[in-house]
Amino acid sequence: MAVPAAVQLVDLALKATTAYERPDLAVRLHATRARLADPNVRVLIVGEFKQGKSQLVNALVNAPVCPVDDDISTAVPTEVRFGETTTVTLVKVPPGAAEGAEPVEERTVVETSRLADFVSEAGNPENRAGLHHAEVTLPRKLLQSGLVLVDTPGVGGLGSAHGAATMAALPTADAVVLVSDAAQEYTAPEIDFLRSAMGLCPNVGCVVTKTDLYPHWRKIVELDKGHLRKAGVEAEIYPVSSALRLAGAETGDAELMSESGFAPLVGFLLRKVVARADDLDRRSTSQDVRAVAEQLSAQFTAELAALEDPGKAEALVEELTRAKARADDLRQRSARWQITLNDGVADLISDIEYDLRDRLRSVTREAEQLLDDADPADIWDQFAQWFHQQVSQATSANYVWTAQRARWLAEQVSEHFAEGADAALPEIHIDGSRLGGTVQALEQPEGEKFGVGQKLFVGMRGGYGGLLMIGLATSFAGLALLNPFSIAAGLLFGGKTVRDERKRLLERRRAEAKTAVRRHIDEVTFQVGKDSRDTLRRAQRQLRDHFTVLAEELSVSLATSVSAAQSAVNTDVSQRQKRIDDLKAEITRVEALAKRARALVDEK
Repeated sequence: MAVPAAVQLVDLALKATTAYERPDLAVRLHATRARLADPNVRVLIVGEFKQGKSQLVNALVNAPVCPVDDDISTAVPTEVRFGETTTVTLVKVPPGAAEGAEPVEERTVVETSRLADFVSEAGNPENRAGLHHAEVTLPRKLLQSGLVLVDTPGVGGLGSAHGAATMAALPTADAVVLVSDAAQEYTAPEIDFLRSAMGLCPNVGCVVTKTDLYPHWRKIVELDKGHLRKAGVEAEIYPVSSALRLAGAETGDAELMSESGFAPLVGFLLRKVVARADDLDRRSTSQDVRAVAEQLSAQFTAELAALEDPGKAEALVEELTRAKARADDLRQRSARWQITLNDGVADLISDIEYDLRDRLRSVTREAEQLLDDADPADIWDQFAQWFHQQVSQATSANYVWTAQRARWLAEQVSEHFAEGADAALPEIHIDGSRLGGTVQALEQPEGEKFGVGQKLFVGMRGGYGGLLMIGLATSFAGLALLNPFSIAAGLLFGGKTVRDERKRLLERRRAEAKTAVRRHIDEVTFQVGKDSRDTLRRAQRQLRDHFTVLAEELSVSLATSVSAAQSAVNTDVSQRQKRIDDLKAEITRVEALAKRARALVDEK
C-alpha cells in the first residue's frame, strides 16, 4: 500500500531536515505528513428520486446503514466511512460564519437506530433540524482503505435545490457514481449532470440498479451506453441488483453474490478510485521529498564546487547572491506572482458572480414569460420541475467554470513564480470536508380560491348594482323596478364582475408566482455565490501557502549555499580534501533519499 511507504519516506526526510538543521524544509513535510494521515477517498452517490442510492450503499457495505423504504427518501447527506465500531454522528454547521472562514461544526452522537429520524424526509422533512450531514462509521474491509461513500439527497432529482449542492461538492470528491434504475433509459437532466461532472471530478461511474425487477435491463443498459457515447461522456456502466447482493450476503450464497453484478463495481471503486488517490499520494509525496532533497543538496553542491575549483569560487558566490536576491523578491507582497494571485482571485470572484447572475437572470425572464402566458395554478407542477432543472443547469455551469478558472489561475501564478525560480504546480484539490449549502425548493404560492360559491356571491354583488341602477332609470318611464331591462342589466353586470374578479385573481396568482421565483433565485444566488467564493478563497490560500513556503525554502537554501561557498574559500588546504570527501558523502546520502522518492512513483 502506498500510504505507509509514503509516510515512511516523509519520516525519513524529516529526520534529514533535523540532522542538517533545516527546520524551514520541515514545514512542507509536516503538511505532507498531515495529508497522508487522512487517507479518505470520497465517492458521491448521486441520482434522481427513488433510484436506489441508499440501497446501493447498504449493499456495498453489507449492512442496513441508510434508511430504505417505499415511503422513505434521503433528506440529509450521509457519509459512510470506516471505524472500529458502528457509530452515528450528526453534524450541524451554524449559519453566519465569516466568508472563507472554517466553520465550527456541532457534532452530536446518536443511537444507530435513530438515523432515519434525522436523515430521511419522513423523520426530518425538508431538513428542519438544519443538519449539514450525518457520519456513519462501520468496521468493513471495503471501507478500511479510506473509501467514504456519501449518500446524497435525491428529493426533486438532479435538477433540484439538492442538485446544486451536489454539484458544489463535486470538486471535493474523488469520484462520483450516478445511480439510475433499470425502469427507463437516461433522462436529459442525468446526461446534463454527467457532462458537468466530467469537468469537475476525476472519476465518474454509472450504476443501473434494480436489475432483478426489470427483465429488460440489458436493453436499458445498451440504450444508456448509446446516450453516453452521443453526449461524449466516458464512463463505465455497472448493472447491479442490491437486493440480490444483500440476500446473498445474508445467506452466504456465492451464486447470488455473483449474479448481483457488484464485483465490477467494487473493482471500479478499489482499482480506479482508491488506486487513483493512492497514485496521487505517491506523486505528491515523491515531489515534496525530491524538492527537499534538492534544497539539502544545493548547499553541499555549492561548497563542493568552491572547494574543487577555488578560482571560480568568487564567481559562484556572486551568482548565488543574485539568485538569493531573486528568491527574496519572491517573498515580497509586490512579487509578480503575489499580484497575479490576489488580482486574479478578485477578478475571478467578480466574473463568477456576474456569470451566475447573468445565467439566473435569463432563467428568471423565461420563467416570468411562462407565467404570463398561462395560469400558474394550472401549470405549477410542470413549471416547478422545469424551473428547478433550468436553475440546476445554470448553477452547474457556473460551478464548472469556477473550477476551470481556478486551475487556469493556478497555472498563471506558477508561470510567474517560475520566472524567479523553478517551481512545481501543486495539485489543486479543494478541501472535501464540506458539501455545498442547500436552498429550499420553490414554494407554491397559496392562491385565493374562486369556487362556485365565491362566483355566485361576486356575481350577485355586481348584478345587484346593475339591476338597481337600470331599474331606477326605467322607473321614470313607468316601468317596475324589476323589469326585463333591469334583470338583463343585472345579469350583464354580474357576469362582468365575475370576469373582472377572475382576471384580478389570475394577475394576483401571477404576481405571487413571480415573487416566489425571484425569492428562490435570490436564495440560489446567495448560496451558490458563497460556495463559489469559498472555493476560490480556499484555492487562493492553497496557492499562496504553497509558493510562500517554496520562496522561503529557496531563500534559506541559497543563503546557506552562499555562506558555504564563502567559507570554502577560507578553508585550509590541508583540510580541503577531507571536507571534499565529507561533502561527497553527504551528497550521496541526500541523493539516496531522492532516489527513494523517485522509486515511490515507479513502484506499483
